[in-house]
Amino acid sequence: MKSEACAACNYLQRECTADCPLAPYFPPDRPQQFQNAHRLFGVSNILNILEQLDPSQKMDAMRSIVFQADIRKRYPVHGCLGIICQLQVRIRQFQQQLDEVNAQLSIYR
Repeated sequence: MKSEACAACNYLQRECTADCPLAPYFPPDRPQQFQNAHRLFGVSNILNILEQLDPSQKMDAMRSIVFQADIRKRYPVHGCLGIICQLQVRIRQFQQQLDEVNAQLSIYR
């Protein structure tokens, strides 16, 4: 019995072999994730990245690639940087609120 081709091989319309380097990271039920990664990085760049890494680093690297590609799809102008900047603004706002609360508390001590 033959298993289903990974999302990468399905998209590229090629046979998915047992040693397909992309199959562990792009299961058949996640075609959009592969398309996003392919659009942002390209298959050859993804394969080059994987070749340069130790096996223990590959899963984290691919999670990062998929995350960055998915974010770029959702937020095409600023991508991950836009989210980082938004979070930094929120941190500054919460820090300011915390400072104000601590100042009010110091009055009652």
